[in-house]
Amino acid sequence: MSAETILIIDDEAPIREALAGILTDEGFKALTAASAEKGMEILAKEDVALLLLDIWMPGMDGLEALKKIKERFEVVVIMISGHGTIETAVQATRDGAFDFIEKPLSYDKIILAINNGLRLARLEQENKLLKASGPPSKTITGASPAVERLREQIKRVAPTDASVLILGGHGTGKELVAQTIHRLSPRAAKPLVEVNCAAIPDELIESELFGHEKGSFTGATEKRKGKFDQANGGTLFLDEIGDMSLKSQAKVLRILQEQRFERVGGTRTIDVDVRILAATNKDLDEEIKAGNFRADLFYRLNVVPIRVPDLAERREDIPELIETFVSQFQKKGLERKEFSPETVQLLMRHDWPGNIRELKNMVERLLIMTPQPTILPDDVRIFLGQSLPDPTDQKGMEDLFGDLSFKEARKQFEHNYIKSKLRENQGNISKTAQQIGMERSHLHKKVKALAISLDTDNKE
Repeated sequence: MSAETILIIDDEAPIREALAGILTDEGFKALTAASAEKGMEILAKEDVALLLLDIWMPGMDGLEALKKIKERFEVVVIMISGHGTIETAVQATRDGAFDFIEKPLSYDKIILAINNGLRLARLEQENKLLKASGPPSKTITGASPAVERLREQIKRVAPTDASVLILGGHGTGKELVAQTIHRLSPRAAKPLVEVNCAAIPDELIESELFGHEKGSFTGATEKRKGKFDQANGGTLFLDEIGDMSLKSQAKVLRILQEQRFERVGGTRTIDVDVRILAATNKDLDEEIKAGNFRADLFYRLNVVPIRVPDLAERREDIPELIETFVSQFQKKGLERKEFSPETVQLLMRHDWPGNIRELKNMVERLLIMTPQPTILPDDVRIFLGQSLPDPTDQKGMEDLFGDLSFKEARKQFEHNYIKSKLRENQGNISKTAQQIGMERSHLHKKVKALAISLDTDNKE
């Protein structure tokens, strides 16, 4: 991991040299400036973690510089002075200084203050990342053979630094797998930074990943750290990496090979120590053949592939998943309701094309829309499609499926189900896709393949 950089701004050369020597011995990278003006130039170019700032200097003094620095830069500032007063110390603290140390400087005191300041900066950064990433990570639910195999794979790969490619359909829980790998790794105390490659416009993804320098493009009013910077020492999770542009793929490949990069608009090379986890629902072999994904990046990411099973492959976990979701929604204020054994059995027979995400949405919908305290099969059938007969009604099932093969019966089911959900949403494709946990493009293909037509026009 690269050493943290500390900048010393002091007009006295002996103090600059002494502090730089001490900091170098302690494993830091030390930079020096003889004036506030020069120091601010360095701050604009370098990634400085902490600043030691003298108060009394020719030209711009330390207190004036402190205000300008805190307005422009995210850096911990420790003030140093040989003529400090209580009023000066109070003013510096109000203006954003972390600490105030009087000259002559004590070696032990200055190192203690620096370590405390850096610890605070790390905590603040981690807090920002936690807020940005949403609620805390949850554990993987289930005891099916498929889930036990998944847990065993995670247990084996987590303690290493190997890149992991997480494969699986939409809603299977790929993000949760990445969070679990990080939590069980030696990097757990460092940040896990998540990037949804599909949600970032292609023209902004380089800035998002690598950061940018001030003035590098319209709107870049200040220097900004990217996701790789933020994940230094920890883990970067590239979700939906199959949707990343070829240009950005080339940049990511270079970082994986060299663990270094340049910011957008910058020329300075930045070293990082980052573990990469990536996930996709796409068949990357097919994407490579189509020219949409780089083969060399695939081989670099695919050191350890982990496939997350579809919910249809782990139906025995559905009762436990239902109970987990009911408890989660109860904590959010929804009334707790019971699922009858027959209802659970009905839900276990469903195919769940949207996987765990679709099941979770269904549980929430049932908790909200069912008036009685116990959820019954008829309550579920309302949302799965009113045209579907009771599976326990042998005559009804025979009338629906007759002598159809399994493939034909499944096609008939999908046709009825999707048509019912589209009618429920007045033909709105986007709303229907969101409701049933399916990608809009995938639903479009299904509607065409199944020759589904509605009285109302399909809407986006």
